[in-house]
Amino acid sequence: MKVLKFGGTSVGSVENLNKVFEIVKSQKKKNEALIVVCSALGGVTDQIISATNIAKSGEGDFEPEIKKIYKRHKDILKAFGIKDKIADEHLKVSFDKINSLLEGVQLLGQLPDHSLAHLVSFGERLSCYIIAEILNKKGVKTRFINASNLIKTDSNYLSARVDFETTDLNIQNEFAKFKDVAIVTGFIGSNRKGHITTLGRGGSDFTASIFAAALNVEEIQIWTDVNGVLTADPRKVDQAFTVPSLSYLEAMELSHFGAKVIYPPTIQPVLNKAIPLKIKNTSNPEHAGTSISLESVDDGNVIKGISSISNVTILRFEGSGLVGVIGMAARLFSALSQAEVNIIFLTQGSSEHSICFGVLPADAKKAKRSVEAAFSLEIKSGYIQPLIVEENKAIVAVIGERMHKQPGIAAKMFKALGKNGINISAIAQGSSELNITAVIDNKHEAKALNALHEIFFKSDYSSINLFIVGPSGLIGGTLLEQIKRQSQYLKAEKSIEINVTGLINSTKMLIDSNGIDLNNWESTFKKTSTKSDLQAFIDKINTLDFSNSVFVDCSASSTVVEYYEQILEKSISVVTPNKIANTLSQKKYDRLRQLAKKSGASFLYETNVGAGLPVISTLDALQNSGDKILKIEAVLSGSLSFIFNSFKGEKLFSDIVKEAQQKGYTEPDPRDDLSGLDVARKALILSREIGISKELGDFEVENLIPKQGRKGSVEEFFNVLKKNDKHFSELKAKAEKENKVLRYMAMIDRTEVKIGLQAVDSDHPFYQLSGSDNMIVFTSERYRSNPLVIKGPGAGAEVTAAGVFAEIISIGNYMEN
Repeated sequence: MKVLKFGGTSVGSVENLNKVFEIVKSQKKKNEALIVVCSALGGVTDQIISATNIAKSGEGDFEPEIKKIYKRHKDILKAFGIKDKIADEHLKVSFDKINSLLEGVQLLGQLPDHSLAHLVSFGERLSCYIIAEILNKKGVKTRFINASNLIKTDSNYLSARVDFETTDLNIQNEFAKFKDVAIVTGFIGSNRKGHITTLGRGGSDFTASIFAAALNVEEIQIWTDVNGVLTADPRKVDQAFTVPSLSYLEAMELSHFGAKVIYPPTIQPVLNKAIPLKIKNTSNPEHAGTSISLESVDDGNVIKGISSISNVTILRFEGSGLVGVIGMAARLFSALSQAEVNIIFLTQGSSEHSICFGVLPADAKKAKRSVEAAFSLEIKSGYIQPLIVEENKAIVAVIGERMHKQPGIAAKMFKALGKNGINISAIAQGSSELNITAVIDNKHEAKALNALHEIFFKSDYSSINLFIVGPSGLIGGTLLEQIKRQSQYLKAEKSIEINVTGLINSTKMLIDSNGIDLNNWESTFKKTSTKSDLQAFIDKINTLDFSNSVFVDCSASSTVVEYYEQILEKSISVVTPNKIANTLSQKKYDRLRQLAKKSGASFLYETNVGAGLPVISTLDALQNSGDKILKIEAVLSGSLSFIFNSFKGEKLFSDIVKEAQQKGYTEPDPRDDLSGLDVARKALILSREIGISKELGDFEVENLIPKQGRKGSVEEFFNVLKKNDKHFSELKAKAEKENKVLRYMAMIDRTEVKIGLQAVDSDHPFYQLSGSDNMIVFTSERYRSNPLVIKGPGAGAEVTAAGVFAEIISIGNYMEN
């Protein structure tokens, strides 16, 4: 014998009822009873409650709501061709009773618990009656059974306790010789006086379990609208998948922490009889679903599920008066019990100085009031503090029996939360080691679930969500192209998936939580009508609250930089080739690093100095390993490097600058390069990286633009520059006479920073520079006699974008490890 239970969605439509019929037909064995427990049609219980509230208020008309419910049941009977007078009369009598009860509620203006229980019972009574009629019509011999005649309870009408001894005997007598299909009302029972009671919302599962245990059936099946118990809530974790098997204890833990497919009291009756339980999908009956038994099958995962409870209020009961005093916890729990407050989370520090407990928000005020009343004398004397209330919290838990005596699970959990900037307010773990629970801010619930799911169930890859500023620019566009080309390799070989989730430029923005298709991002971005609003863009990033989010600033905008602080504060990493943030005040520079350190986010800017060259990372590696930088010499401008590497023979300086402009080595206005300001910014970053506190105005910067050409148009500038060719030729001739070459360079040591044109001889590393290459020379205590040299392309969209891309991947690797 088996017990099948179908939820409200499973019986909520003609289509689904046909599926129920097929399932029942396939499960029915000859000469053996099949018990089918059903809920009310989906949404009907809520409709009845809505009608009762209208009636109780005395304002409005409840009849339209009841007529909708009547029509829905009538339409289902009609759809299955059931038009007999007995069925019509049954519906009519039932709805007459509902209306009479509601008229009484409306007249009195009161809704006692026993009246509400009676009213909501009609949902199951009506659905089960018409389901029995449908099955009989389809040729399956079926009997409708009102469970309230068999399940006996106390008089707690809305959440009744079952008298199992009497109930079991009633059920056994009822089914002693039964061989057909029984359609049994879920959710309801009755007290000793025969008044209808309910088993609490979700009680239809409990009904099925009660019948299964009483008859010691071979299996109980709960049919719902998902493929079993999932590793996490699929509404919050897209990657959630079905757990093949659970133990009873694991299932109870998951149900406590909000797994909606199981009603918590369901487990106990079948556990006592060791009756296997399956969770199946009515719309996908071929799926294996989840099997629940005494022991779960080892599927290779230590953790079976990650669950959460939203909107929890945490109360902290603390004070020196708790330390070493016997009976304080007992008094606390007694006060909460008398106030009828249920505790859903509890932990106590080993110092005995505080007890932290969680309740539903609706219970918070009465919990605080009752505890403070019980300890009024201690509070008055200062031995105990008034309760501290922390609202808008969530509880997340990782659950699994195999956690027992398995080292490192807690470390893995807390590391995942910490790397995503999620602060833990309280922690609890029972000695059974069946779950580890953490209290976090409610706003981070989805992010926490995704981060934990990724680290405990990562079967394929970890994901990075990118929000890119300046996609239409040269660097931004090149970066997107590189990501598109490399995405399959990263997924297959490095287990990293990169999702470009948001794009914004100066005129418009686009966010797609499912990821933007990089094959046609330009046309998609062009079509978007959402105007650019950087604050709204950042607010949306915060609302999405994805784990592993990275803000990529490919602009050269000082406005964007002003948002870095609030981005880092939200534990969102920042990767940028934009030099402005690191060349503002020393205070701002330090603040950004402090925020990144505090929030656990990354702030990466390797491309600020040498495009794709590993300058900052090399500098960090030297200093982290104990080396001390004594001097840095650097050619840091690809455009100036090209100009002076090409300034040979009879070539005029102005002609070479013009050539550099035409080849795209310089900015459209070459004065942006010749001023030396770009080199100065890079030198400032390098000096700060080795601990020298400087501002941009502290530097000596040689400006190569003749004074007369510093204003006016670019064309006017070239005219002035041509008039100054003699000056530059004389500088070149002087250097050549000394067997030297001209290089525009930065020199940084512990006392000063100089930026300008210098002549270097053949012994200097800069002598052999060619093309637009950059070169950085580190002289340190370790590399004193033979300095460390980094050389390569220091400009260009490809190498700069590649540098940004590399840093994005490094964040993915950091989150992974």
